[in-house]
Amino acid sequence: MTRTPTLTDDLDTSPHDEVIDVRSPSEYAEDHIPGAISLPVLDDAERARVGTIYKQESPFAARKLGAALISRNIAAHIDAHFAEKDGGYRPLVYCWRGGQRSGSMATILAAIGWRVCVLDGGYRRYRRHVTERLYEDRPGWRFRVIGGLTGTAKTRLLHALAEAGEPVLDLEGLANHKGSLLGRHPTAPQPAQKMFESGILAALDAVEPGRTIWVESESSKVGNLTVPPAVWAAMQAAPVVEIAAPLPARVAHILDDYAYFLEMPERVAETLAPLAAMHGHETLDRWRALIATRQWPTLVEALLVEHYDPAYRRSLRREGRTFAGRIDVPDLSPATLAALAARLRDSVREPA
Repeated sequence: MTRTPTLTDDLDTSPHDEVIDVRSPSEYAEDHIPGAISLPVLDDAERARVGTIYKQESPFAARKLGAALISRNIAAHIDAHFAEKDGGYRPLVYCWRGGQRSGSMATILAAIGWRVCVLDGGYRRYRRHVTERLYEDRPGWRFRVIGGLTGTAKTRLLHALAEAGEPVLDLEGLANHKGSLLGRHPTAPQPAQKMFESGILAALDAVEPGRTIWVESESSKVGNLTVPPAVWAAMQAAPVVEIAAPLPARVAHILDDYAYFLEMPERVAETLAPLAAMHGHETLDRWRALIATRQWPTLVEALLVEHYDPAYRRSLRREGRTFAGRIDVPDLSPATLAALAARLRDSVREPA
């Protein structure tokens, strides 16, 4: 008996081995369900061509062309991606709204004999779920914020906490941005806002209910991306553990963390240019002179003392945060951060 695809509206309760996004590559690149693989039934050019014929000729002509293109592309996927799948394979397929693109792929895969699910409502349903959770819900996330002056290795501490078995939300990692003026990666772009939000929700949904989630103190924007309102509100209401380290240790950490900038002094000077409005051209010229002569430790110390540290203290006064304590560390070595992570882990775990 020939199988037929089944519809599902819940990824979590529908058994599947793989999630397949059959939308075009550009749609997939903007955002997709975390873990989904891209097997487009129409590429971007083909999708545009079908859309043009739909508008300029007729829906019938567009469907006929679309069917031919989709059939060829699905055949190519069967020869490649599906060639080694056994009879027990269970794919879950989705497109933009659970329509013809996912239906075409699912029908053929089911006819082969695989148990295929189609996400009812497609990506649009998934995106609505993300928006509801991150923009409209009042979630019960229990955050603990890692705060401290710039250069106190907060991101590395977050990673040490993850290695110690603690749930973390790495906003900078998801945003591909270090969150500071010089935080943009020189070669890798930031993801789209939708992809950023998908990553956030996936990370939060992976946390066992009731666990404390560690997150680094951030502004409401990480580079060009905005922290969703529900997450930002929960972070603002959470207690802060402030990390303090000696200035030389902070300078050394920044020089290590931003090592790629040391080979592009022109880029550093260009990035600092907007600070002239706050600090004046005389100060900026002094910083530029340090850049030109590659006096990196002196430059970093000047930026910390004259710009970043005062900005951090102003933000504390403005936000009126609740502090769970301050921890002073002598250095920011991996061993020190690992010991600090263990201490923080023990501070939020219930005694046995």
